[in-house]
Amino acid sequence: MTVTDNEILERIRAIFEENFAIAPERVTPEAHLYEELDLDSIDAVDLAIKLQEMTGRRIKPEEFKSVRTVADVVAAVGSLLVEQE
Repeated sequence: MTVTDNEILERIRAIFEENFAIAPERVTPEAHLYEELDLDSIDAVDLAIKLQEMTGRRIKPEEFKSVRTVADVVAAVGSLLVEQE
């Protein structure tokens, strides 16, 4: 089953709301994780753990270092899900 980018974005919005108390409407593809959504390095680790739970795949730190925006997170999750198929 292929998951769309919009479905991934909705799941990511839920993660941000449940774990970081960030309103879903703030979680847009263009939003910068650190500057606009105020995530710090601990939050980034927590996010990676939640994404691992969501995908069932381990996220390597080097894969996550280049992630800067919500769109980057969506793309990273999408590629992990494609690898699963």
